[in-house]
Amino acid sequence: MTAPTTTPRKGGRWIEQWDPEDDTFWQQKGERIATRNLIFSVLSEHIGFSIWTLWSVMVLFMGPEYGIDPAGKFFLVAVPTLVGAVLRVPYTFAVARFGGRNWTVVSALLLLLPSVAAALVMEPGTSYTTFLLVAALTGVGGGNFASSMTNINSFYPLRKKGWALGMNAGGGNIGVPVIQLIGLLVISTAGAAQPRLVLAVYIPLIVVAATLSALKMDNLAPVKNDTGAAKEAVKDAHTWIMSFLYIGTFGSFIGYSFAFGLVLQTQFARTPLQAASLTFIGPLLGSLIRPVGGRLADRIGGARVTLWNFAAMGAATLVVIYASMEKSLPVFLVGFIALFVLSGLGNGSAFKMIPGIFHAKAVARGLAGEEAAAYGRRLSGAAMGLIGAVGALGGLGINLAFRQSFMTGGSGTPAFVSFLACYALCFAVTWAVYLRKTPAQPVPQTETTAESAKRLSYAEV
Repeated sequence: MTAPTTTPRKGGRWIEQWDPEDDTFWQQKGERIATRNLIFSVLSEHIGFSIWTLWSVMVLFMGPEYGIDPAGKFFLVAVPTLVGAVLRVPYTFAVARFGGRNWTVVSALLLLLPSVAAALVMEPGTSYTTFLLVAALTGVGGGNFASSMTNINSFYPLRKKGWALGMNAGGGNIGVPVIQLIGLLVISTAGAAQPRLVLAVYIPLIVVAATLSALKMDNLAPVKNDTGAAKEAVKDAHTWIMSFLYIGTFGSFIGYSFAFGLVLQTQFARTPLQAASLTFIGPLLGSLIRPVGGRLADRIGGARVTLWNFAAMGAATLVVIYASMEKSLPVFLVGFIALFVLSGLGNGSAFKMIPGIFHAKAVARGLAGEEAAAYGRRLSGAAMGLIGAVGALGGLGINLAFRQSFMTGGSGTPAFVSFLACYALCFAVTWAVYLRKTPAQPVPQTETTAESAKRLSYAEV
C-alpha cells in the first residue's frame, strides 16, 4: 500500500508517496499532513453522524397529530441504522477508488438529500411510508464512518492508530448529541411544531464541510483497492469475531442513541422537551470517551480493555433492568448513561484491536518491519469496512428489540435482558479468542528463536 504509483494521478490533491512507519518521514511532514486530514475528516464525519441520527430527533417532534404509535417510531429510527450499515461496505472501497479527499467531498454533499427531503415532508398528514423512505435516505450519514475510518487508518503509523482512529470516530460520534442538543434548543424555544428549524441549521453546515474538505484534505495515491485483501479478510475468522464484538460496542452506542428519547417517552412518560433535555447526555459522554478507549488500548492492549469493558457493560445493564422493573427514572438514567460511556470506551479499544490483530498475523507468518506493517494495513483496511457494517447492524437489533419489547410487554425490560446476554457472550468470546492462555507446549529443541517469535499472540493487540 505504500509503494509509489507508477502513473501520477492528475487533478485534486494527490500525494504520490506515503510511508508513515518511516520515523524521519513522519516527523518531517507525515504527522503534519495526517493531522490536517484528521481534523477535516472529523468535521465531515461529525455532520454525517448527525444526519444519520436525525430521526432520533425528528420523532420527538411527532406528537399525536402524526398518528404514529411507539412501535412505529421505533421502526422508523431502525431503518436508517440498516441502510447506514449496508452502505458502509461500498463506502469503504470508495476511498481507494476515488481518493479519500474526493470521496469525503462527495459523501458530505450526499447528506443534502436526506436533509432537504426531511425539510419537505416533516408535517402532520405525511404518510408513514413517506417518512420511512426519507428516514432511509439518512443512512448515507452512516456510510461516512466507514470511508472516514478507512481513510484515516491509511494516514497513521501502527503505534498511533488507536489514538487517531479514536479521535476520528469520537469526533464523528459527537454528531449524535450535538443534533440532539439542537433539537432540544428548537423544542424549548420554538416549540415541538418547528422541526424544520433543525434542518435549517444543518443544510448550510453540510455545504461548509464539503467545501473545507475540498480545500484542505488530500488523496493518498498509494492506497488502492485490493480485491485479494478483501477476499482474504472475508475468509479470516478474526474479521467475523471482531464484527461480533463491535456489535456489542458500537451497535450498543448507535442503537441506544436512536432509542433513548423514545424509551424515556414510552416507558417513563416524559414529554418531548423532558426527553430531549436528557437524550444528549449519554451520546455526548460516550463520544468524548472513545479516544480514551483507543489510548488505553495503545498502552495496555485493546483485548484487555475490551474484555473488562464488556464486564462493566453487563453490570450497568443489571442496574438498568432493576430500574426498569422498579420504574425508577433516576436509577435508570445512571445505568443507561453508564452504558453509553462504556460503549464509547469499548468502541475505541475494539477498533484498535483490528490493525493489531492483522499485524500479529503478519509477524506470525515471519514478516517483520515495513513488510509486516504493510500486511497489517492491507488486511485491516479491508476488514474495517465489513466490521463497521456488521457492528452497525447491532443498532438495528437494539431498536427492533425495543419495538418488540414494548409491543408485547409494554416495557423495555425484556429487551435489556437480551442485551445482558449479548454482553456476557461478548466477554466470553474476547477472553477465549484473545486472552485465554493455552497450556504450555514443549518447545522443540530444533526450534530457533525466530521461529519461536512467530507464535501467534493477541494479548497486546
